[in-house]
Amino acid sequence: MIVRSFKDIEGTDRHVKAASGTWESKRIVLAKERVGFSLHETILYAGTETAMWYANHVEAVVCTKGEAELTDHTDGETYRITPGTMYLLDGHEKHTLRVKEDFHCLCVFNPPVTGREDHDENGVYPLLTEPESA
Repeated sequence: MIVRSFKDIEGTDRHVKAASGTWESKRIVLAKERVGFSLHETILYAGTETAMWYANHVEAVVCTKGEAELTDHTDGETYRITPGTMYLLDGHEKHTLRVKEDFHCLCVFNPPVTGREDHDENGVYPLLTEPESA
């Protein structure tokens, strides 16, 4: 059994800040836990815009605080995301999140991330794996 809090991982290597400066993420469950998913608390900052494309992962996101506008580049549809709203990128959709008010969310990734990922020039997380001894 694993018990930890997001507060416990502040300032550790599980507390990742994007090179772009648009978000930070506390990765409470990672690939090294070997449970088949990763779980993160992420904050995207007000006034920022982040283009993403999880070509290698499926992601579910639940907004817990704040507001953002999500544009699906597959069909051009735009959605208002507020607390209690979930979106699931089950088709690896290219999307952009325009943050109106600091956007706090819980994110689940499959396959799980290692904690070392950051978006590349296409908004993609690389598919990294943990060594067998992890």
